[in-house]
Amino acid sequence: MSTNTAYQSLQSIFKRLNYFDHATTILGWDQMVMMPAGGVASRSETLAELSVMHHELLASDRVVELITHCESDTESLTDAEVRSVQAMREAYQDVNCLPTDLVKAQVLAGSACEHGWRSQRKANDWAGFQKNFNEVVWLAREEARVRQESADTATPYDALLDLHCRGDSSELIDRVFSELKAELPTMIDAAIERQAMAQTAAHATEATTALYPISEQTALSHALLRTLGFNFDEGRLDISAHPFSTGVRGDQRITTRYDESTYLDALLATAHETGHASYEAGLPEQWSGLPVGNASNMCIHESQSLLFEKMVTLSAPFLQHLHELIKTHLSAGTDLSFESLIQQARRVSKSYIRVEADELTYPIHVALRFDIERDLINGAIEPSHIPEAWDAAMQAGLGLSTKDNHTNGCLQDIHWTDGTFGYFPSYTMGAVNSAQLFQAVIEAHPDWQTKFAEGDIGFVRTWLSDNIWCHGCHRSSQELIQLATGSETQSKSLLTHLKSRYLDES
Repeated sequence: MSTNTAYQSLQSIFKRLNYFDHATTILGWDQMVMMPAGGVASRSETLAELSVMHHELLASDRVVELITHCESDTESLTDAEVRSVQAMREAYQDVNCLPTDLVKAQVLAGSACEHGWRSQRKANDWAGFQKNFNEVVWLAREEARVRQESADTATPYDALLDLHCRGDSSELIDRVFSELKAELPTMIDAAIERQAMAQTAAHATEATTALYPISEQTALSHALLRTLGFNFDEGRLDISAHPFSTGVRGDQRITTRYDESTYLDALLATAHETGHASYEAGLPEQWSGLPVGNASNMCIHESQSLLFEKMVTLSAPFLQHLHELIKTHLSAGTDLSFESLIQQARRVSKSYIRVEADELTYPIHVALRFDIERDLINGAIEPSHIPEAWDAAMQAGLGLSTKDNHTNGCLQDIHWTDGTFGYFPSYTMGAVNSAQLFQAVIEAHPDWQTKFAEGDIGFVRTWLSDNIWCHGCHRSSQELIQLATGSETQSKSLLTHLKSRYLDES
């Protein structure tokens, strides 16, 4: 068998795997958005069967034989095909390096831990949670050990980090986060003091008395989507309990969540998910269905959503355009002043809860989770040390104590209950990347403020398409950032952006 024939066979297999992914994606969206409650059992069985079929095909001896054949004769392949084979190898190793008994044990331990967490968080019961969590951590450490042996990463934690942030080492993330932790506490205090002085009684009344009907908010979200370049011929917006973005080429599905007491949460969630959807829709069509045509990693994916949400939508010029949309679509927004909109959209406060945190304080929440999970997986601390470590980090970063307040401290997130370690860093690495990329965008387009005020962000989409989206994962995350901005990921752009927005802008 020739190498070209082997590669063509691999392409066929991975495109078939993509068909499974397509079906799973749409069935999953339907389960979250449209499916009646009575369909849970049968839908779960269907999704489980598709998952098994996907795993069996990807983990088959045939796949690894073909990959090995291609790797042994790279001279017969183009450079792009060589990278494609590398991405196939990574996909194969990700699912095949773990023994079946470990995977099964993790599923059982994660299910028990997550089920217990539901009531233990409400009861502030860390001791009860830890009984299940100890097993989750032990199994996660074992997974990290096995993956480290397979991928030869610097630390066990890096092996889990590779599942979500491949190309961004824990050393790089630690350096970036350390710089943020050193600068942000002072900036946060200064921003809160500055905003307290500027707060108006009129805004406070407006914020507590106005109601925003969901029908009006839906129309406003659709108007924002069109402004941000979302193609309704190839996508749709719906409602779900938790906003998310999913879909396939030509069929992007995004959701948001409405609350009649506020309109900004839904609006910013819509902008955020539009960034995710735009990235997926802009991935290279010639590599569609193959691993090399996928997004680079979650640190890049989050940079796209946060660029649309924070860099574009919350910029002062774009808020001018958004102000007009709000007055057009919301009955209660007709008397909204631009100054009140700015105050609402950029309010800074210290919060115990990560998902309620604002743009300025959010990195503190993520950095403390990164520090804890890295040390936990690498064996530097044990689960019993987490409450104390959490409290110390919250006090250092935000001046808040979580001592004996586990509900609003180390029990607030669901991520760790099933052993999902290595995902949290992508949230703030995405914010750092978004600021760095946006700086490059506006340097290339000095008239950006005028365009934003007019609701024109087409040039942003074009720049992202040319510099990020079109590459898929042909290039690593740091190669993408280096080529697009001239340097690897660094904290300077985000710190400069936050200082400008919260301390310098009048």
